[in-house]
Order: sequence, then C-alpha cells, then structure tokens
Amino acid sequence: MKSTSPIPSQAPFDHQAIRDQFPALKQTIGDHHLCYLDTAATSQKPQAVIDAMNEYYQLNNANVHRAAHQLSTRATQQYEAVRQQVAHFINASKSQEIIFTHGTTESINMVAYGLTPQFTPNDIILIDTAAHHANIVPWQELAKRSGATIKPIPLTADAQLDIKAYEQLLQAKPKLVALCHVSNALGTVNPINDLIAMAKNAGALTLVDGAQAVAHLDVDVQNTDCDFYVFSGHKMYGPTGVGILYGRFEQLNTLTPMLTGGEMIKTVSFDRTEYGELPNRLEAGTPAIAEVIGLGAAISFLHGLPREHIHAHEQKLMQYLQAQLLNLGDVSLYGIANDKRQINVGSVAFNLAGEHHQDVGILLDQQAIAVRCGHHCAMPLMNELNLAGCCRASIGIYTNKHDIDQFIQALNTVKELLL
Repeated sequence: MKSTSPIPSQAPFDHQAIRDQFPALKQTIGDHHLCYLDTAATSQKPQAVIDAMNEYYQLNNANVHRAAHQLSTRATQQYEAVRQQVAHFINASKSQEIIFTHGTTESINMVAYGLTPQFTPNDIILIDTAAHHANIVPWQELAKRSGATIKPIPLTADAQLDIKAYEQLLQAKPKLVALCHVSNALGTVNPINDLIAMAKNAGALTLVDGAQAVAHLDVDVQNTDCDFYVFSGHKMYGPTGVGILYGRFEQLNTLTPMLTGGEMIKTVSFDRTEYGELPNRLEAGTPAIAEVIGLGAAISFLHGLPREHIHAHEQKLMQYLQAQLLNLGDVSLYGIANDKRQINVGSVAFNLAGEHHQDVGILLDQQAIAVRCGHHCAMPLMNELNLAGCCRASIGIYTNKHDIDQFIQALNTVKELLL
C-alpha cells in the first residue's frame, strides 16, 4: 500500500505541505472550514499513520510472538521495531525499558500498582497540584492500599510550581514524586530536569507525565534522569489505544505485574507460575498491534519533519494566540508567567468575561471552532485557580495563523452576542 511520505527534514520549511498530510483538516462543518484547536485532547492523524494501520489489517493481520507463519513474523517484526523506535525517540538506554500500554493512564496505574508492595504507612507521595487526574487517582489508590500519605506540591500565584514549597516538602524524604512535564490544562512547563535532580537528592522515586510534552518538546529520559516517563500515542499524531511506560530497567524489574496471563509468563503449572523477562513481563495478553504500528508511523512522520522549524513555528503561534486573546479584551488567561520567562507549550487556557465556559464552547462550535471546555481532568488545579472550569485552545504541528485568526474572529462574535 502506498503511504503519504513525510516531509524530508532537509527540505525548506513548507508548513502547508505538512498540513496537507492531515485529511481531517480538509473538511467543512456547515458553512465553515474546520478550525481544530483541541490537539491537547487528541491530535489529528497524518495519512502515513492511517495507511500503516490499514496495511497491517489488510496484509499482515496476525498475532505477535505466537506463531511460525509469515504473517505473524511480519507483524512481530513491525511491532518490535516500534519498540526500538520509541527507545530512540526518547533516548532510552535499551528497548527493554519500553513497555507498550493502552495510554498514559494505564501506564501510571501500572507503576502505582506495581510499586504497592514497596510502600509503607510511613511513606509520602508528592504530586504536582497541576497534575491530570490520571497522575493523582492511581497514587490515591496506592495510598489506600499501603497507608502512605499524599501531599500536593503548591503553585505560585501565576500557576507555576512553587519551587521553594517543593524544597520544603522534599525535606520530609518522600518515597515518590509525581510530576507533569507540561500541564494539560494550562500548557505551563515544569523545569523537569531540576525538579528530578532535587527529588533524587532527597532519595525519591520519580514519575513524569509527558503526555502533553512529547509532541512539542524533545524528550531525553537519560538526561532528565527520571525513574519513569509516560505518554500516549494519540497526543503525538498516532492512534488512540496505545501508550508508553518508560522505566529504568532496574526499576521496571521491581514492579509487580498489574495484569497476568498469556505472553508475560515463562512457565505455568498448577503449582506455580514463573514470569518472563522484561518487557514481556509487563505486557500480558494480545497487545494493540495495529495501534503500536501506527505509533511507529507517527514517530517516523515526526522524525521526517524539520524539528527546529516546527518548534519555532509553534512558539510563534503561541505568542500570537496569547496576544490576540489579550487584545480582544474581556478575556482572562491562566497560567501565563508574570515575568514572561517562558511561553506556554501547546495550550492556552482562558475564559470570556464572566460567561460560562461551556456556553462559549458551544457557540464556538457553531462556527466550526473546536476547543475544549471544562475542568480538563484537573479539578484540583481548577480549585486552586478558583475556577469551575475554563476554555482551552491548543495547537499542533498543522495549526497555522489562519486558524488563530478564524478562532479570534469567532470568539469576537461570541463576545458580541453574550456581552
């Protein structure tokens, strides 16, 4: 099957050629061209990803690791090649440190469950107040099972992680620190390398939720030096239903498997079962084969892009988006650093005057503007900001200036209607 080729990295930067790779963006809704500003919820998929998954189902559909026939051999080779791709993508030291899951949520649950025997009632877990619920609830369940205590890491007035408060909390020698790399609700970026180094000095295990980071930032887990790093395929132009749990080999090897059964075993009898080696030990059952192959196609697509140009393009768009929202008036932005030391990554959170975020979202949708409205699976953060919820506009590699202008024009129409 012929696949749409990614843009060669040595070619001049042609943003329209990149955008043309995404068929969903070519549609109209009613009388309006689709303006997709909900990439933080899920990214659109390039044709190369769609083609790769179709090719698997049409030509190579077989289970992996379990048969001698050629279809299974081809499927297994493709599947395991993606493990190597992911390891290279985040600079893991070995492919056995890459565990395929169904997404970020399952990855964190797998770690939280697997660490349970290592926790006692005397242990403390620190969690970023801006964390997604998926990086809160699994640790609460671990605390219920073990008796450990959870303590949130406070934020500053401009919704950045409070470093001084973090330093004080680390004095209690927590067992684990759970952080987000980039806030899914606000787009704020944590200084992960510094935060991880501080946690390690305190003797803590560390897990980083990178779901919102991997599509926008270059991730190097060896440089970051975290124990676990997790993310989802569908937020980085790959399919839904596949995610990654990276862990240091020695840490992954200590996890109690959350799922047991086929594939993850070495020997089974009615007397006892011996588990297999990593990564199989943590991958029970038939995996999401097509989705893993689609993830591999997404990584290949990203590697074929001029990354420096993409980073610059996204940052320029974020600056433009923030400026246009402020120029519109009657708009509140959240999580924008007062000292402007950084531009947020991927997302801008806002509300229109005192209007309900859901009303704003519905009226934008009537003009084919897709944004997310609500608490963004970050209710503790919303409580910290004294908000019931907010709107979020988020960009991707396909977003262009026209999208921002179309969005601002539509939001101005909403403003005129409601205010």
